[in-house]
Amino acid sequence: MVKLAAKCILAGDPTVGKTALAQLFRSDGVHFQNYTLTAGVDLVVKTVPVPDTGDSVELFIFDSAGKELFSEMLDKLWESPNVLCLVYDVTNEQSFNSCGKWLEKVRAQAPGTTLPGVLVGNKTDLAGRRAVDSAQARAWALGQGLECFETSVKEMESYEAPFHCLAKQFHRLYRERVDAFHTLV
Repeated sequence: MVKLAAKCILAGDPTVGKTALAQLFRSDGVHFQNYTLTAGVDLVVKTVPVPDTGDSVELFIFDSAGKELFSEMLDKLWESPNVLCLVYDVTNEQSFNSCGKWLEKVRAQAPGTTLPGVLVGNKTDLAGRRAVDSAQARAWALGQGLECFETSVKEMESYEAPFHCLAKQFHRLYRERVDAFHTLV
C-alpha cells in the first residue's frame, strides 16, 4: 500500500465555482459554499483511494484566486505542480476562452514535465443559460491532453469525478516511473 502526495492547482476565472467545488469535494458533499472571493490561495487537502490498488493519493489542492490582481502571487505558490484542475462556467464563454491562458500559466511552472489534468465545466444546473457546448469543451480538452468533465456543484452532481481522475492519472505516472526504475536495476 502506497500513499502518494500530489500538488493540485485549481485554476480558472473568478466566479466559476472553484472554491465551491474544492470545499464540496473535501467535505464529501456536506458543505456547499456560496460565493466568496479567494484572495491568493486556499489549501484544501483530501486523500483519494486509487481503485483496485490499495494505494491512495493525498491531493493538496491549491484553490487559486481567479482575479488578475493576484496573478503575480500565484507564480510562487504554483511552483512544481503535479496535477491540474481547470474550471470554467458553462454559462460564461469568456471563462472557457480563458482556460488556455490558465493552462499556459500553470504549465510554465512545470516545464519539461508531463502535467496530468482535467477540464471541468461547472454550473450545468443552469442548462437554459449554457453558452459553452459540451462537444466544444471536450474537443479543446482532448487537444490539450486533458480529461473533460461537467458538474453542478450546486446540485452536487459529478463533483468527485475530476479529482478521482487526477488521483488515477498521478498514480499511473508514479507506476510508470517505478516500472522504468525497475528496468534499470
